[in-house]
Amino acid sequence: MNPTDSLVENPGRGPLGKDEMAAIVARDIPHGSYVNLGIGQPTRVADHLPDGSGVVLHTENGLLNMGPAAKPDEVDPDLTNAGKIPVTELPGAAYFHHADSFAMMRGGHLDVCVLGAFQVSATGDLANWHTGAPDAIPAVGGAMDLAIGAKKVFVMMSLFAKDGSPKLVRECGYPLTGLGCVDRVYTDLATFRLGPEGATVLETFGIGYDDLAARLDVPLAPANGAPR
Repeated sequence: MNPTDSLVENPGRGPLGKDEMAAIVARDIPHGSYVNLGIGQPTRVADHLPDGSGVVLHTENGLLNMGPAAKPDEVDPDLTNAGKIPVTELPGAAYFHHADSFAMMRGGHLDVCVLGAFQVSATGDLANWHTGAPDAIPAVGGAMDLAIGAKKVFVMMSLFAKDGSPKLVRECGYPLTGLGCVDRVYTDLATFRLGPEGATVLETFGIGYDDLAARLDVPLAPANGAPR
C-alpha cells in the first residue's frame, strides 16, 4: 500500500489467518529487496512472494537467496533457515560464515526485515526478545542487529495477546529490542504505519476503524488523514 493511499476498511474480511497476513506482507515488499525473515510467523512470507518479485531472502545462519519452505520430498537436513525449518534454495544461492551474515545485517545491507513481536509502541519501539517474566527464557538471536541494521522493519503479529491485552501500545512494558525502529505492523485485524507522530491505520480486517480505535489505548489516525 502506498503511504499516500486512503484508509481501506474490510469489515467483512477477517480476522486474517497467518498465511493471509504473510501474503499481505509479501505484497508490500518492494521489488528487488534484500530481506530477512524472523523466526516464527514471518517465515511464512517466503511462501507468498510472487514469481518475478526479485526479492532475495537472507538468513542469519548464512544463506542468501533462500526459497520457500521445503516440501516433504525436498527436505535436506543441512538446508534450514535460522529457525531450523527446512527450506529450499533458488538459483544463485550462496552460503557464507555466520559472522559474515551478521556483518550484512549490521552493515545496512538489508532493505527489509520482518520480525515477530511481544509488543510494539505507537512510535515504533520494538519488544520481541523477552517478556521479563521470571520463568521466561530470553531469546534475542539476531533481532537487535536486524531491528537497527535493516533499512525498513516490518512486524507481523496478532494484535491482541491470549489474555486480550493489546500488543500495539503507547509504551512497551517488556524489555526493548530497539527504539523507534518499526515502520509497519501487520496484524490479523489491521495494518499500521508507525513513526514519531504515532500510529496510522492503513487497512482493517474484520473490524471498522472506529471499533478498532475503541479497542486500543493508542491514538490512531486514518491513512491520508481521512476525516472520521
